[in-house]
Amino acid sequence: MVSAAAERFPDGESDAADPEDIADRRLRRGARSRKAVTRHAVDIASAEGLYGLSFGRLADDLGISKAGIQTLFRTKEQLQLATVDEALTVFVDAVIRPAAPEPAGAARLRAVVERWLAYASEPLLPGGCFWSANLAEFDSRPGAVRDALAQQHRNWLAVLAAELRTAVASGEIAPLDPDLAAFQLAAVLTATNIALRLDDPDAVGRARRALDTLLAPPR
Repeated sequence: MVSAAAERFPDGESDAADPEDIADRRLRRGARSRKAVTRHAVDIASAEGLYGLSFGRLADDLGISKAGIQTLFRTKEQLQLATVDEALTVFVDAVIRPAAPEPAGAARLRAVVERWLAYASEPLLPGGCFWSANLAEFDSRPGAVRDALAQQHRNWLAVLAAELRTAVASGEIAPLDPDLAAFQLAAVLTATNIALRLDDPDAVGRARRALDTLLAPPR
């Protein structure tokens, strides 16, 4: 796996005589290989679900040996968990981080939703929202993958609720229950992802109108 990954992702370095340097470079190559595998796995799982992943499929797609991928991840569950982690990294980079400079409250929430709509509608991943494709698949399957997905979903609701709570506290919007409104908004976005996959031309517009309703100013 290390040699195959080095060919695909050369860093322009040759192994030196120092064993520590050699080990360090091999670790970096392994990390790049792992990143390449999990990033491609996120694409597959967004469209086909985490159960659509296999060592053989990834090896064929990436031109890396199946044994090498097994060396990196050991089990399918570990591959799935690493894919869930990578999906979060992709999401944070595409949605959360770009919205962070906006003022906390309504402005930041609007930025988060707009970035989410771009993430799902362009789409960044073949299947749109990663969690829309996988939460339903694992909601009744106890285990580490379900736990990881559930925690990410709770964190997403907490992000939405925090901005709604700030908007209420600052008087930007009419009083509401932030946790309930976050639940409603997350449901709207999940439905929007499905509508986008079904080529509904008004999906994004409806999502924006739903957000406008939640962010109605005080009377």
